[in-house]
Amino acid sequence: MNESPHNTHAQQGIAFLNDGPKKHFIDGNFQPSMSGESIEAFNPATGKRLALLARGRKEDVDAAVSAARKAFEGPWSRFTPHQRATLLMKVVDVLERNYEELATLETLDMGAPLKRTLAMKNVLMQTVTYFSAQALNWSGSTIPNSLPGNFTTLTIKAPLGVVGGIIPWNAPLISMWWIIGGALATGCTAVIKPAEDASLTTLRTAQLLVEAGVPAGVINVVTGLGGEAGEALSAHPDVDRIVFTGSTVTGRKIIQASAVNMKRVQLELGGKSPDIVFADANLDKAVPGAAMGVYNNSGQICTAGTRVFVQRSIHEEFVARLADYSKKIKVGDPFDPDTQLGPLVSEAQLKRVMSYVELGGKEGATLAAGGTRLGGDLANGYYVAPTVFDGVHNDMRIAREEIFGPVLSLITFDTEEEALKLANDTAYGLGGGFWTSNIRTLTKMMNGIKAGKIWVNCWSLNDPAAGFAGYKQSGYGVKGGRDHVEGFLYEKTIYINGD
Repeated sequence: MNESPHNTHAQQGIAFLNDGPKKHFIDGNFQPSMSGESIEAFNPATGKRLALLARGRKEDVDAAVSAARKAFEGPWSRFTPHQRATLLMKVVDVLERNYEELATLETLDMGAPLKRTLAMKNVLMQTVTYFSAQALNWSGSTIPNSLPGNFTTLTIKAPLGVVGGIIPWNAPLISMWWIIGGALATGCTAVIKPAEDASLTTLRTAQLLVEAGVPAGVINVVTGLGGEAGEALSAHPDVDRIVFTGSTVTGRKIIQASAVNMKRVQLELGGKSPDIVFADANLDKAVPGAAMGVYNNSGQICTAGTRVFVQRSIHEEFVARLADYSKKIKVGDPFDPDTQLGPLVSEAQLKRVMSYVELGGKEGATLAAGGTRLGGDLANGYYVAPTVFDGVHNDMRIAREEIFGPVLSLITFDTEEEALKLANDTAYGLGGGFWTSNIRTLTKMMNGIKAGKIWVNCWSLNDPAAGFAGYKQSGYGVKGGRDHVEGFLYEKTIYINGD
């Protein structure tokens, strides 16, 4: 059933894969779906079945939420902030010891090159370490009192309770930690519903957390389909908060479902991020930077800079250099150390991306590179060549709709004012960036682009201590930083009569 990776270095994780169908992780143990049903997960590099996952439904979500509530009210509530911080550092040690296994599972499950998943180790360890520090870094306040008499007024912070996390398939190994880290730092508990296309690292991580000493029931995982397990988790009356990363369409449904008990919601949704290249930019950096701002993770990143705006005076040179760079990128076997881009995550995503490539031609854009599904030894996988469309107008669908693949749209502009107008002419506001050596242009663009995260002369750098929030239809609620941790807490105002 399973196909071993070609690289002998990547044999870690095979034992977990071959240990039968994957079950939910509830109350510290693997448990089958109550219905006995399963769904298939496929290796995107080969198109072959990789694993069977338990198909979670409402009754499985009920069991996981019940376990999380019991842990929240029980032993987990007696952990001090120092104990939680210490526990998170033990988790860091366990993750470090098992990281190659997790990286291998991530590569098998969603197709990212092993070289890339291994390189994400420092990001993951930095993120978990950050949350360890945050366990000791939240507090209330004492308020100057204007009440008559001997009163003291203060606030304290308390954990919300059970958090539901619905995470995407494009980077589950790091995405889960935006829920797990916040929960462990504040004393909340969590139920996570990973994407059906990539659930393996979430399941294995939950198991490793118990080995590290996290009490049973604190972190639970229910696998399954979004319209079944995800919907049940979003609407569950005993879930106090939902954290979701995914499409804007699904985000709207989660908002509606959250109304059942007025649960708090944090959403990181779609994007169509502008990346602006000015004539004074260093093209030796801007060309590969803009290209990988789209192609990284095969274009499957919410903040991908898929709309590249190029100043007219350098348009011809930029297109030539970008097309040449794109054609030289090695797309292939994720376990080949020379591979830069792996496959798309699924056959459905492949069909979606290729439909947009076809649409781009119909809309009048010109292919400068790519635009094909790769064949030969890669024919059974879900591979698409890095694709550059030139001659794109901002009103074309390929410039307005999130494609989530390695497809870049080039749009020409003349002035700073025009660049800003085009950049902000979108329903989204997740990310944005620009390339320039002019300080005046820098200040004008950083203040003018309407997005939650801005990169200047770089792309896609992230620090867990620096939070960001979506704007417009890219969602709301802060991800990262102290405000992220605050989202797992609620505030109590207390009046004390000293007489």
